[in-house]
Amino acid sequence: MKVILIMVKVSEFLCLTSPLNALTAVAGRSQARAAYGSVRTHTNPIYRKSVLKKFTYILLLCIFPSGYVIADKSCEFQRWGSYKGTSLYRSADKTAYAFKSAHVRVDADGAPNAYHPDDVGLHCTRGEGFKGLDCPANAGYPDKDWWSSVLVPNPLAPESAFIQPTGTYKGYFVSQTSLRDPNISDSKNPKHYVDATSIPYIVFPGKFYKRSGTGLMGDLGYAINLRTGEKSAFVAADVGPPNAELGEMSIYLGEKLGGTSPNPRTGTGSPEGEILYMVFPYSSRQHKWPLNESEIVQLAESLLADAGGFDAVSGCE
Repeated sequence: MKVILIMVKVSEFLCLTSPLNALTAVAGRSQARAAYGSVRTHTNPIYRKSVLKKFTYILLLCIFPSGYVIADKSCEFQRWGSYKGTSLYRSADKTAYAFKSAHVRVDADGAPNAYHPDDVGLHCTRGEGFKGLDCPANAGYPDKDWWSSVLVPNPLAPESAFIQPTGTYKGYFVSQTSLRDPNISDSKNPKHYVDATSIPYIVFPGKFYKRSGTGLMGDLGYAINLRTGEKSAFVAADVGPPNAELGEMSIYLGEKLGGTSPNPRTGTGSPEGEILYMVFPYSSRQHKWPLNESEIVQLAESLLADAGGFDAVSGCE
C-alpha cells in the first residue's frame, strides 16, 4: 500500500498571531467565535465533536506549515537489526536500506578551508577569530595520535600537518576524506578529497561501516527531513570514529536538509527534526567516483525510484 502524502500549508500570520484567526480561515467567522469561546462547555456532543475536528485540522496546519501529513503508512522493507539503538530496514533484494535519526553532526572535512594553523589552541566552542571552518582540536591536532587520519601530514616533517603553499586557501591545512578522486594522485592537493562545502555527503561511523552489507565509500543515497520535507541526494564520503552515531553529514548536505549556515565547531545552524536516510549499498561499483552534484542527484533519484521511494519505508518504525 502506497503512502498518501498530503502537503498542507497555512500563512505564518494565521498560526502565529491568533488561534482565532486560524480557526476563522477554516470554519468561518461566526462559527469560529462560537467555537473558540464555548467548545469546552457546550452541552451538544455532536457540536463539540465537529468543532474539535476543526481545531485538529488547524493544529496540523500550524505544526506542519511546509511539511507532510502521512495519511497512510506501509513498510515494504524488512527489519535489518539496529545500530546504537537506531533501527535499520533493508529491501528484499538488498539494494537499499534505510534508517531514521534526529542526531545531526556537521562535518567540514574535505573542505580546503576546513582547518587553519592559527586556530590551534583556540577553544572549539568559546574561541573567537577562527579562520577555519572547524577547530583543529576536532581533528585531533596536534596532540591526538589519530590526527593524521584527518589532516595530511607534511612529507618533510611527518609530526606536523601539511600547509597549503599556494592557491586560494594558501596557509590552510589539507583536510582528508575517506573517499578520494582516483584521477588526482597528489595527496597534498585538496581536490583529491570531497569538499564538505560543495558536495552533499554522509559519514559512516567506523563500526557501522565494518558491518556487512552497509556498502562502500562512494555509494549513493537520498535523505529527507521529515519535519520540513526538504530533501537531498548524497554520497557516502567519509568514515568517522568507531562508536559515532549515525547522522553525521557535510556542511552542504546540512544546508540542503534545512540548516542555516551550519557550524561544525558549535553545531549551530544544523538541520532540526528527524531525518530519513536511504542508502544504496555498492551502487559505487556501477557509478564510479568522481561525480558532480547534478550526477549525484540524477543517479540517486533513479535508485530511489527503483526502491519504491520513501513511501516504501514510511511505516517502518
